[in-house]
Amino acid sequence: MCGIAGCFGKKDSETINRMLDALPHRGPDDRGIHTFNNTVFGHTRLSIVDVMKGHQPILAEDGRIGIICNGEIYNFRALRDKLVEKYAFTTESDTEVILHLYREKGPDCVRELDGMFSFAIFSGDDYMLARDPIGIKPLYYGYVDGNLYFTSELGAMTLAGVDEVHEFPAGYYYTPSEGFVQYYQIPPIEDDILTDIEEAKQLIRDTFITSVKKRLLADKEIHVGSFCSGGIDSSLVAAIAAEEIPHLHTFVVGMKDVKGEESDDLKASRIAAEHIGSTHHELIFTEDEYYEALPIVIKKLESYDPSLVRCAVPCYFTCKLAAEYVTVVLTGEGADELFTGYHYMKHYPTDVLNREAHRCIGNLHNINLQRADRMGMLFSLELRVPFLDTAMIDLAMKVPPELKIKESEKVGDKIEKWILRQAFQDTGYLPDDILWRYKVQYTQGAGCEDLGEKLANSEITEDEYERLKAENPQATLNSKEAAYYFKIFRQYHPQDSVLGSIGIWTGFDFTEEREKVRGTMDGDLKHVREETSTGAK
Repeated sequence: MCGIAGCFGKKDSETINRMLDALPHRGPDDRGIHTFNNTVFGHTRLSIVDVMKGHQPILAEDGRIGIICNGEIYNFRALRDKLVEKYAFTTESDTEVILHLYREKGPDCVRELDGMFSFAIFSGDDYMLARDPIGIKPLYYGYVDGNLYFTSELGAMTLAGVDEVHEFPAGYYYTPSEGFVQYYQIPPIEDDILTDIEEAKQLIRDTFITSVKKRLLADKEIHVGSFCSGGIDSSLVAAIAAEEIPHLHTFVVGMKDVKGEESDDLKASRIAAEHIGSTHHELIFTEDEYYEALPIVIKKLESYDPSLVRCAVPCYFTCKLAAEYVTVVLTGEGADELFTGYHYMKHYPTDVLNREAHRCIGNLHNINLQRADRMGMLFSLELRVPFLDTAMIDLAMKVPPELKIKESEKVGDKIEKWILRQAFQDTGYLPDDILWRYKVQYTQGAGCEDLGEKLANSEITEDEYERLKAENPQATLNSKEAAYYFKIFRQYHPQDSVLGSIGIWTGFDFTEEREKVRGTMDGDLKHVREETSTGAK
């Protein structure tokens, strides 16, 4: 994992260095900058692959072509084997594989990459930018006097002095000659294909095990751990990883209530960790510690949306804990979107469930993946998300909705993610009380669901709430909690003109329709209307 920043059109090393100064948490191990003609590339590095020789920018042809990349390519060794006879490699880095693949195939190289990434390549005066299929890794861009600036985080982007910031769309690449090219789309819903339950179980089990294990990279030099909250998603990831990593480090956080009772996740995670034989770590945080972390979370999250902030705080503590032991951690993000695991989905008609799942997957880059990236990188920790492997997404769109949410034996109740649970039933990966544990939200499991609302109600009067809404009509302030987070947010991100071009950053209400702006680099903006829901958090 890394931080990238660059400029096309102006030899502006001063600005790029200033942007890199805002990204040390994304790459504490190394820093590099390179100029060629009117191109400047800058990079801060967290060493994961090729610890000794992966300095970026990586260059070829005497510095006339180069790359900077934030991410990991899981099939880089197979790609390297095809290229090594033709191109002279100077590192073992997965990033260098992208560079030579580009030399071989041009911008279409992105279609062969299996991983999470945002990268930029220059080749003489030509260039390309690209972002991974789902938007796991962030990328933003903007203009100053017609010169294109780009970077990994909004905070760094504002240092370029741009009037507006645009989010680079997931699943696209861009070149000056072609404009935006969509190389990946979430697969269409074909849920009439995989109707046999036994076949579905086998495919889900095999595909997911492969997805988890490819993210281990088989690199013994890298310390890999796993979140393990005691729910099926993260516990299943941890159980599969534990097959490959003896004494896998696992992590959970939570609180104690006023009676000293520990939160649900703390209790359940111990059961899962004991079963898989992991080296388990816990962090029990207090109410005061929650409030101390809150402004840090809002600043680094680059959002004040209440539901996103609420989930980001326990994620902050989990990443803080994990970073003490490992460099890479696996998470269960994406399972609820793929297998319709949210409680609100139980109220949907069956025939629209997969449409809702499809929509939620497309929104993840601005919600859970944003949270995971920002909180992990704050502690120089790389988070990997095996549920969001493209093979898993493709498979999930073929699973009938009636296998995802199924009526239970209890009258009036439904079991979410039923087929995922069935896929790992009687496999020994998890005990039944974890495999079939009732879903709780991240904040509920950690025991901190209402703390932000409680604080906001004590800090924001009704008059101040109304004043903030009147003075900031561009912001979505539908509660005192949103208003309180907004006040904190504005301390760190005061530029309305910058924030206004990305709805998510201004705390857009996910209970209403949201307008997401996607633009081509020549300023021909395309507006896409999307419905979102707080349940998709």
